[in-house]
Order: sequence, then structure tokens, then C-alpha cells
Amino acid sequence: MADNNVRISKRVLGILLNSIGAGVVPRSGLEYIAIGRNDELAALLRDLEDIAEGMCAVKFIVGRYGSGKSFLLRLIENHALSEGFVTASADLSPERRLAGTRNQGLATYRELIKNLACKSSPDGGALQGILSRWLGSVGTKAVEEGCDPDSEEFSKYVRAEIFKVCSELEGLVNGFDFAKVIWSYYEGYSKGDEAMLASSLKWLRGEYSTKLEARTELSVASVINDENWYDYIKLMALFVRKLGYKGLIVYLDECVNLYKIPNRVSRENNYEKILSMFNDTMQGKAEGLGIYFGGTPEFLEDKNRGLYSYEALRSRLSDSRFGVSDSEKLKNYITPVIRLSRLTGDELFALVGKLETVHNLYYGSGVKTTDEEKLEFLKIYSERMGADSLLTPREVIRDYLSVLNILMQNPEASFADLMKNEMSKATEGDNDEGKDEFDSAFSKFEL
Repeated sequence: MADNNVRISKRVLGILLNSIGAGVVPRSGLEYIAIGRNDELAALLRDLEDIAEGMCAVKFIVGRYGSGKSFLLRLIENHALSEGFVTASADLSPERRLAGTRNQGLATYRELIKNLACKSSPDGGALQGILSRWLGSVGTKAVEEGCDPDSEEFSKYVRAEIFKVCSELEGLVNGFDFAKVIWSYYEGYSKGDEAMLASSLKWLRGEYSTKLEARTELSVASVINDENWYDYIKLMALFVRKLGYKGLIVYLDECVNLYKIPNRVSRENNYEKILSMFNDTMQGKAEGLGIYFGGTPEFLEDKNRGLYSYEALRSRLSDSRFGVSDSEKLKNYITPVIRLSRLTGDELFALVGKLETVHNLYYGSGVKTTDEEKLEFLKIYSERMGADSLLTPREVIRDYLSVLNILMQNPEASFADLMKNEMSKATEGDNDEGKDEFDSAFSKFEL
């Protein structure tokens, strides 16, 4: 977006500004402020091309809080939707893990299915729409083949097409029951049986708590649970490919919550699930499935609690000895781990310019800053101690939008005064902060 002549809906602009101003990644409008990360995006787009060909992919997007992990994941998710993929996303939490003793793995599965999205349903809740559109397209194809919708021939044609897809799923792990539920959904769809449709969707969403309940309502012998939910993600990936989509892309963000699990056995059970996902994708055992994890450096590299504490994962995910030179870390994005570096000065300058344009498009305030003022704003950050490694886009975005909001609501305020006040506070704050860190670091030291 280069100028104010670009037309963007008021709703998208409002969601975008409200979200990024609060440090939250919006679901839409990301492309209007996207900057940098070209190499990372190119690597992820190559993955999508491979997945579209029936291969698999797994990536760990690693960066500090606010470095742009979630932004990058959402950006690639939006691109995947536009290219004909089905996506599913979930933020991990103490209640949503990959494995657990209180159905935390099942809770993650339910969140993924709730957020299932496709091009026509980009905001989630796409499961029923995907199934209904598929059955509708099969009926349309039968008519195009010359079948009368009211004839027995039409019914036979449709049933044969449904059976063909279901039979290809039955040979996979847990595929028989999955195919049987898909068939039940078709039966409910063709007969107008709302109860059967609801029961089929309930099963696919992982909402049956007992096998007896599922057997009574759908005549299936199993339910989706903490142990097998990942098998059904693999089945869903293959299923949507059979329906004409390019594949299923799964996004699991906030993986630092696995690192925070206090119990070692429970933590390692989750890492064992990650290892299973990693092996499946690397060995090509999950057709059309891509899995993207978002986490902090501690989640990956901590040798006591992170993925590196689990030897099987450490040996797979640690850097090659050839990936580091004497002077700098060399780029290599064709690896399972993508580490997000800080944006360059030029990229941050372009970012604040885009923020100003979006802000003016939404509010129509006409607040403008010169290039010199933008540089002065960024200089405050560059002069902070540790800025080379600690400065994040989230911090820049939040503070620059705050400056624009103040200037818009206080015409008497000047940019120069705001920067002057901030620089004086920063000088005082750095001294206090350093003292606090010093005191904290040695508060428990004993001779």
C-alpha cells in the first residue's frame, strides 16, 4: 500500500488498527502493514507448493515475544486460504496442549476444528460448509453427466462417488470409523435428517465423551480422544484433498506453554507428540498436511525444559555446525527451524510509514510526520541498551500508533515535544531499570 488512493474497507481498517494497537494479530488486513521477512515467506511458500503436490511439511517459527511469529503465521495462513488450502489454527494454553491427563489434547483438536477455515469461510467454522459444498458438487456433477435428480440413476451415481472417497480413507489408522461418519453425514444430507447431520458433525468435532453414546447414535465403535486426535488430523488432511482442496495447514501458536509445563513427565509426553508429528511429516506419512509451530527461543533451545531437553528432538532441530560462521549466522531457511531476526532500520522506517498511511485512511485526521521525525522516533529505540537484540515490531507499532493518536487528539501537541519528553524519561528509566535488574540479580546471593 503506497498511498492514500488505495481503497480499504472501513471495517478492515478498524479491526487492523484496534488489533495491532493492542499487540494482537488481526485476522485480516495484515498485507497492508507487512514489511520484511521476504526470505522467511519465500521458504514457507515453497512448503505450500510441496504440500499441494501431496507432500508434507513441518516448521518451527521461533522468535521473542512481539518479534512477529504470530503475524507471520497469520500472513501465511491467509495466503494458504487464497490458494485453495484448508487451514486450522489454535493457540496452546494450560487447557490446550498436545497431550494431557485432562483431555488437553482433545481440547486442542476441538479448537482446531472450530477454527477450520477455507477460502469461502476464512473466519473459521468451515467444517459443515466444506461437507455440504462437496455433496452439492457431487450432485451437480451427476446432473452434468445426464442424470435426472429424481431418478434412481442419480442416487446411484452420488452414492458411488461418496463411497469412492470413503473407501480410500478406510485403510488408514482410524479411517474406518471416520469414513463411516462421513457416510452417515451423507445419509442425513440426502434424507433431510437433521439429527443424523448433527450427530455426524458432533463426532467430527470431537464432542462425544463416551463410545457408548457414539455407538448408540452413529453405530461407530470409537470416539476422538486425547490419544488419537492427531490421527484424525491426518485423516482430515487426506479427506479435504479428496474433496479438491490442496491440503490442510495446521498452525499451533504459543507453544511456549508446553515449555512452561512444570511436570517433567507431562512435558515430555507433549514433546513425544511433537516428535510423532515431526517424523510423520518428514517421512511423508501425512499426505497434504503442513504443521507450523510458533514459539520462543526458550521453548526450542532450553536444555532443561525446552525441545532441546528431549534428545530425539534436539538431534533433529539443532543447527548444523556449518550454519554458523566465525562472524555471523548464515541464512538457511530450508530447515525445520526458522528463527526470526530483528527487522532492519530500513524495514522499521517503512513499517512506521505504512502505519501512518493506515491511520490516516481510517481516521481521516491528516496527521503527518516528516521522514526526519520518523527517524528521530526510531532513534530513541536504537539508542536503548540491548536494542540490537531486544527491539520488536510489536513495541514499535504500539508506540508509534500511540504517538499518532496523541497528535490527532491534541492539535496543540508537537511531535518534537513528545520525543523530547520520551527521551528524558528513557534516560531516567534506563538508570532505574539497570539498578532494579542489578538488585534483582543479586538479591538471593549469599556468601
